[in-house]
Amino acid sequence: MKKLAITILVAVVIVAIALYFTCFQVRETEFAIVTRFGDPVREIMKPGFYFNWPMPIEQVLKFDARMKVFETETGETTTKGAVPIIVNTYVVWRIQEPLTFFKSVGTTEQAESKLRSQINDTQNKVVGLHEFGEFVNSDPEKIRFEQMQQEMLDDISKPALNNYGIEIVTMGIKQLKVSEDTTENVFERMRVERERKSMALEAQGSAEALRITSKAEAEKTEILAAAEAEAKTIRGRGAAEAAKYLAMLEADPLFGIFLQNLEALEQILKERATIVFSADTEPFNLLKEIPKLEPAEKKE
Repeated sequence: MKKLAITILVAVVIVAIALYFTCFQVRETEFAIVTRFGDPVREIMKPGFYFNWPMPIEQVLKFDARMKVFETETGETTTKGAVPIIVNTYVVWRIQEPLTFFKSVGTTEQAESKLRSQINDTQNKVVGLHEFGEFVNSDPEKIRFEQMQQEMLDDISKPALNNYGIEIVTMGIKQLKVSEDTTENVFERMRVERERKSMALEAQGSAEALRITSKAEAEKTEILAAAEAEAKTIRGRGAAEAAKYLAMLEADPLFGIFLQNLEALEQILKERATIVFSADTEPFNLLKEIPKLEPAEKKE
């Protein structure tokens, strides 16, 4: 009985050792590559238990499938207007294609070394496409950080995946600095730009004022001309009326005076009014008594 127990124990140990060398586990947070005599033969993307030939025939290499944050060193680059700025960029990445990752870089350290060069190239390329005012500006709407970060992500994503099997999840600017000399130059440039805009606005205002003044003068001349024409017309009508009365006065002086008095009375009483005059005052004496008028004798 004792010998049987020892035999079973030895068998269990042998099976355990055999399983240890021919079986492996891939966790949820891992990818695995199985190599045979150094050459990759299997790419394992799903978690579970798998069998393999024992070493040195086959070897299992595991890679972390979780996202990682990599931050580059702070470096100086230039904007579109040749303004130097200091930028610190970061990326969030993970292994997307384990076989490509294994063949091209092999380890996380090598991957980050490759990414560092790629990030610097992308950073310098995108920053050089934008003006300094899109990084630092008193107007928040003119700052283009989100746009620049998206441009960086678009530029680096495809090469990183194709060359290294790495997916760049996001890329951003962590820190932005400006040297003291650059700050002074930028403020001086902003001052000059504001003065230029101020002069332009003043010139625009002067031109607008001149346009308004010229228009007012033209309208004034037009109105005065129209008033003068109307005055001439009125004077003409007055002269015609006067000529008519003069003709009447010459033909019959009393009748002409009578017509003038009637017209004056009509004008006075046109509006509702209360006026106290003597009944003998012309032309109100007409209300009291109509004078006897006889046709004037014709002059031979």
